[in-house]
This record gives sequence, C-alpha cells and structure tokens, in this order.
Amino acid sequence: MHNSTVNLNVANIEDSIELLTTYANEPSLKPLISILEALTQDIDNPSLLAQLIDTWRNLGVFQGTVLTYVPHFYTLIPDDIFGDKN
Repeated sequence: MHNSTVNLNVANIEDSIELLTTYANEPSLKPLISILEALTQDIDNPSLLAQLIDTWRNLGVFQGTVLTYVPHFYTLIPDDIFGDKN
C-alpha cells in the first residue's frame, strides 16, 4: 500500500500537524491530526497509513483546507491523492 516515493518522514508530519493546528482550526480535521500524531510515533505502521488514506479521502471539502495550509500534504500519501484511479 505504501508507495516508496511518498515523502513520509517524521519532520514532514510534524510540520503538517503544526500548520494544521495553527492555521486550520476546524473540528473536522481532528481525526486527521490524530492519525498524523500517531504516525510520528510509528511511521511504518500499515494500519495507520491505511487510516490516514481513508480519513483523507473522507474529508470532503476540507481536503481543500488541508491543501491550503499544508500544500505538501499530497506527498504524505500515495500518488492517487483523491482516489480517482480504479
């Protein structure tokens, strides 16, 4: 599931958390932030990675909020960020 080209490292995840908690004070983003926090402790956990992808894809319009404040977020998940490929 995890694409080796994904830029998944603790520093990028921590930056993402900081940007989201500072600039995007939206309750709908709390599950995403919680998963990101868990990933900083266990970055290679496939279950957390699956949760990250699922939570991201279910954010709806709040995906735009995330990408506004964390434009590099797309590098944290597989290439198909919007789940358009079958």
